[in-house]
Amino acid sequence: MKSHDAQIEINQLKKRGFLTENAVLRYLVFSALYACEGIPIGVLFYAIPAWLAMNGIAASDIASYVAMVTLPWSFKLIMAPMMDRYTWLPMGRKRPWIIFSQACLFLGFLAFGMVEDPLNELGLLMTVGFIVSLFGAMQDIGIDGMAVDVIPLNQQARANGVMWGSRVIGQSLALLGGTALINTIGFSNAITFMSFIIILLIMVPLFIRERPGEKLFPWTSGKPNETAVQAQSTNWKDLLKSLFKVTILPSSFLLAISMFIIGTFSGIYETLLPIFTVQNLGWTNTEFSNVYSLATIMAGFIGMFAGGVIIDLFGTKKMIAIILTFMSIVILSFSLVSSYWDSTFIIYSFVILYSLSITLYNIAAIALSMKLSWNKISATQFTLFMMMNNLGISAGAIIYGWVQEKFSWPLIFIFTLAFIVFGLLTFRFIKIKKHLETIEFFNQSSKKHESGK
Repeated sequence: MKSHDAQIEINQLKKRGFLTENAVLRYLVFSALYACEGIPIGVLFYAIPAWLAMNGIAASDIASYVAMVTLPWSFKLIMAPMMDRYTWLPMGRKRPWIIFSQACLFLGFLAFGMVEDPLNELGLLMTVGFIVSLFGAMQDIGIDGMAVDVIPLNQQARANGVMWGSRVIGQSLALLGGTALINTIGFSNAITFMSFIIILLIMVPLFIRERPGEKLFPWTSGKPNETAVQAQSTNWKDLLKSLFKVTILPSSFLLAISMFIIGTFSGIYETLLPIFTVQNLGWTNTEFSNVYSLATIMAGFIGMFAGGVIIDLFGTKKMIAIILTFMSIVILSFSLVSSYWDSTFIIYSFVILYSLSITLYNIAAIALSMKLSWNKISATQFTLFMMMNNLGISAGAIIYGWVQEKFSWPLIFIFTLAFIVFGLLTFRFIKIKKHLETIEFFNQSSKKHESGK
């Protein structure tokens, strides 16, 4: 009896080393992975645009750069089916892809650091930035897909708070550190230094496993887990058919549209903030990075510790409605006090409240996207939602380039409120319970089909 109990205890200890079996390990691993995901975002989308603005690059050129480095995130729908269809199951469904994409991201950063005169070679800067962003998007697909696969439905809200908070903190620290490094040791040396941080973080996916029985490395013992085998799409026809079935569901369609609308709003602000503060208010890129990093780090910690709790309290849809309403009040109020924009308190307050609002919105929107995703095609469907958000961000950067030439600053802020109103309307008609019941019907039908073969 004692030996039997001891064996049970040994088996339980072994299970603690797998993501599907250990909640604490999941929180730690995904926190580290999402923090790593934030590094290219903080450098490419925030530190470099602010640096370009400080060096007098035209707003339209900066908007073109932001649109270019954001564009690969819109290609995720092409890459995600590849990850759902092809993988090496002995090492897990998504883990091999995460390791591969992080290694490519490291090499991409090294190449990015080789752009010798970025201020006078904007075309080359955009091209290499596009490649780096492509590997960042690939990493994002793998991490998101693994999260949908291994995090139980009842833990997704809290897990999303921790994960998105970690990503925001990672991108904030990358913005802060990247700006300081660019200003002190130069662009090339700064980007090269950041690449070695990425290669250190590749240790996280190297030394964890998704499910019991899987290999840690190609040369170690292990085999595909049966759950992963059953979830894996075996042919393109089945994968695309499943994607079509779930995408045409009303709630899937409405969520995709909603993500695009609010993504466009977000893209305008990602492009607007460094230009507004540096070129309109006369800040340096260091001042912008300090304030924005402080605001986003605060928002990240609040998201980590309170985001999931708030979602559990109000529900994802209601939380999204509250956040977007609050955000619209903040933006409208800010546009009406333009005569006080020389006040540090007013600007700091706006940046902090905006950062908190968009962070909490993203946590809720991602939780809703995970909830509506069918685990059979988790990476592909979830990526469809994220792709619509990223496509919106690219569109927002392009729209900002046009809006900036047509309107005064107060009117630009008021113009963005239209996107929040449209977003609120589309989110309202999403029916979560009905959608999940339909997915369960799909699962049962799939099992009957398989047993009938």
